[in-house]
Amino acid sequence: MILRPASLADAENLARLGRESFCHAFEHLYRQEDLAPFLDEVYSPRAVAAEIADPAITHCLAQDDAAGSLTGFIKVRQPSPYSEYSDANRPLCLSQLYTDPHRTGEGIGAALMKWCLAHAKDKACDAIQLSVYSDNPGAQRFYQRYGFGKIADIGFWVGQQCDDEYLYELWL
Repeated sequence: MILRPASLADAENLARLGRESFCHAFEHLYRQEDLAPFLDEVYSPRAVAAEIADPAITHCLAQDDAAGSLTGFIKVRQPSPYSEYSDANRPLCLSQLYTDPHRTGEGIGAALMKWCLAHAKDKACDAIQLSVYSDNPGAQRFYQRYGFGKIADIGFWVGQQCDDEYLYELWL
């Protein structure tokens, strides 16, 4: 497996993988009139390209080999939009960690998490924060294995629908 930074040339494939992964896990929760604009806002190639160009956001991509298609990605941002919930001075936000829905359980998420931990330490962050859906026990267990714990209840909006989310944090 190869882990590498995203470039603007990756925007279309990254947007497609993000959309597919999100829909695989969560599409059933939303009305189409809420979901469609959300997907266009978050997972359009234009939106992803803007994030890749943003110096506050870093994407790390996973692929099988140098010529292979994307198998997963992680997106982090600093400063964290959740810093108000913590005493951390320099928290990093893990915004997204997605794998190809057909490749779950192959260690892709673990490799991306390992990259995230090293990246946060390289950036002198003192914590990593992330939001996880309250009814996603598999993802919660994944993050808990790395030492993340719940610090707050927050909301996640998709159109007019607000989902209950847990804010997790790991002190470094």
